[in-house]
Amino acid sequence: MSVSVNAAPAVAPAPASAAPAVNPACAEPLPVLGRDVTVPLVTGGEVTYAALDYAASAPALQRVWDDVAAYAPYYGSVHRGAGYLSQLSTDLFEQSRVTVARFLDCRPSDQVVFTRSTTDSLNLLAAALPAGCQVFVFETEHHASLLPWSDAQVTYLNAPRTPDEAVATLERALADRTATGEEGYGPALVCVTGASNVTGELWPVKELAAAAHAHGARIVLDAAQLAPHHPVSVQDLDVDWVAFSGHKLYAPFGSGVLAGRADWLQEAEPYLAGGGASRKVSRREDGGVDVEWHTTAARHEAGSPNVIGVYSIASACKALTEAGFESLVARERHLIAKVREGLAGVPAVRVLSLFGDDAPRVGVISFVVDGWNSSHFAAALSAEYGIGVRDGLFCAHPLVRTLLGSEPQAQGECGAPEAAPGERSLNAIRVSFGAGTPDEHVERFVRAVRELVADGAKWRYRTEEGRCVPAV
Repeated sequence: MSVSVNAAPAVAPAPASAAPAVNPACAEPLPVLGRDVTVPLVTGGEVTYAALDYAASAPALQRVWDDVAAYAPYYGSVHRGAGYLSQLSTDLFEQSRVTVARFLDCRPSDQVVFTRSTTDSLNLLAAALPAGCQVFVFETEHHASLLPWSDAQVTYLNAPRTPDEAVATLERALADRTATGEEGYGPALVCVTGASNVTGELWPVKELAAAAHAHGARIVLDAAQLAPHHPVSVQDLDVDWVAFSGHKLYAPFGSGVLAGRADWLQEAEPYLAGGGASRKVSRREDGGVDVEWHTTAARHEAGSPNVIGVYSIASACKALTEAGFESLVARERHLIAKVREGLAGVPAVRVLSLFGDDAPRVGVISFVVDGWNSSHFAAALSAEYGIGVRDGLFCAHPLVRTLLGSEPQAQGECGAPEAAPGERSLNAIRVSFGAGTPDEHVERFVRAVRELVADGAKWRYRTEEGRCVPAV
């Protein structure tokens, strides 16, 4: 691929067109890095690794890797140099901003700020909240969207059991918020996930946004688990901001996005103070300095930006758009059905859910197995079958504890880290997949679950530094 200042790598996605009808059973997964990696089994031999932990970090699309590799020789500092490579990199960086805005269907006045991750994006927004802002967040959120609001007045909402209950719960909470003097209600923000990182269930974002706006509040969407699986339209959902991470969108390299309304961001002090965020710095007669900050997205992008990470996000946005979300969603539903039907055939398995079996979801499913500690089960899947899943509380402790309740967890031959005094150790198993997952990986997973439940582990395991590992 040839790269030049006047013909930089194309990163803006073509307009989405209606995807042709697709037979998900015949559709091919998108090529991803690591698809041919083999790993050793404790029982002997090797097997192709089945990466089923997409909800933590999805493998990079081969397309993304190729685009980044083509750009890498032309790498230069962004917004800092007059040289050819710096000019090219600056153009690439800013075109990536345009690509992301199109991918999210942003409003013309919205800003796209590049961050390190979803967590960083939401902490940035938390730092930009106006004085007296009240924040409303469900206890079901990932810690990235549950915890950043400590400097605001926060109302934590109980876990709803239906989408309608979620909307009603929010409406009651907003209606009950207290006025702040003669001017009435102060600013308010609702934070909600688009798809749960524990159950995969889709949340009624559009309805929650309507409820928030009806009560004079704004809303930020945590799309970390939604954007890799479904199209996200800021305008259609009518959200004020959206946040997501590149490493879940098949574009690792430590970059994220906060996109949405500019006013709160422009009025807040820069998230980080330094070069790039400042337009003008001058000495005062008293020995101090005066600073004029940018009012564009650069205000919150101090320091040398991660141009490779940003470009990788843009490349992933373009690749997913060109692949067609209609086809991607259809194939993922096919995989979800395979996993759910397979787990339903194992009586010892209980799938965790807030909204019930019929709730629409993305490729994220968590479950527990009677008679097994989840850490032990996940370790056996890895060591004996070459299958990578996640076990624990998934950085969503209140939600998982709510879903698990007081059900006993067998310790087995090794278990989870010790609980605090007076508490019981709880954890679950999460399998997650996406655009790069072949049928064989989910079929092997279902077969492994059946065999482990029926026959037990073939190997002995022990606890080492809080993790369950094969005993040697």
